[in-house]
Amino acid sequence: MYRLIELKSKLATTAVMVLLASILFVLAIDAEEAVSERKLTAPQGVRLLENKSFYDSDRARKEILELYKDLRVTDVLDGMDLIGLQDIGLMHRDIRPLWRDVDKFSHRIVGFAITVRHVPTDVRVGQNSFPDLDGFKKFKSEQYGRAPDAWLKAARPGDVAVIDAGGIAECGFIGSNNSLGWAEKGVVGVITNAGARDTDEIIKTKRIAVYCRDGYSTRGVRPSRLIAESYNFPINCAGVLVFPGDVIVADGDGVIVVPRQHALTVGRLAREINLGDEKSRAERFKRLEIPLDETVEVE
Repeated sequence: MYRLIELKSKLATTAVMVLLASILFVLAIDAEEAVSERKLTAPQGVRLLENKSFYDSDRARKEILELYKDLRVTDVLDGMDLIGLQDIGLMHRDIRPLWRDVDKFSHRIVGFAITVRHVPTDVRVGQNSFPDLDGFKKFKSEQYGRAPDAWLKAARPGDVAVIDAGGIAECGFIGSNNSLGWAEKGVVGVITNAGARDTDEIIKTKRIAVYCRDGYSTRGVRPSRLIAESYNFPINCAGVLVFPGDVIVADGDGVIVVPRQHALTVGRLAREINLGDEKSRAERFKRLEIPLDETVEVE
């Protein structure tokens, strides 16, 4: 009888220990999950559309720039047609030059794309959000830090900033001051599906050509309107897929993008078309007694 009682006691003790172990195990799991829930997780993004490789030496860039010098959008478009890329690189017709200079053609652009992408902001401030003006100025400065011209450090002479503004209607990230800084770096033009601000000064100095939607002004500043997302990745600008390094040609007829791998072929075809047109127009100039100028070819 005593042994039976002792056996039951041991079994009870064992059961209690198993129960305690189970409880501790569950508590440990709960504690681990609680800690895990407090850990920050950043999902790993994957870019499915990769950049294209191309020759980008100074010599290669110079050859392309010389080939496309003075070519018109229409010449390049005709060249694209001849290799089966009809309308592929032609931006929407509402992308217009901020000004047109029919004397020196300073509004024309030929260069290589640096692609820039912005997205809408994820913050807003309301009336009386800050106790004083200094509070708002601090916030504004912090938000400027989320929308920098980070792409500028990669810019080379002859580059064109092609900017997707993420659908932001009232944010002129191209202004009278920073556009001059871009020009100092050798950036020859800006193409965007949004607009610019301080347009009077940009037009007056004419140091960097700007093409934007309807040639209009977007007047606000960046803080609380947009965030810089990336640069030198493929973007959509005005209905065209633009890769970094693509050739950009822009004039009064709009903007066309030539895929870099086709740049020499399209450029040679466009050059041939352009020369034929210039020679023909030169003869018409003479018959109409129009003074010959740099837009026609005189043999």
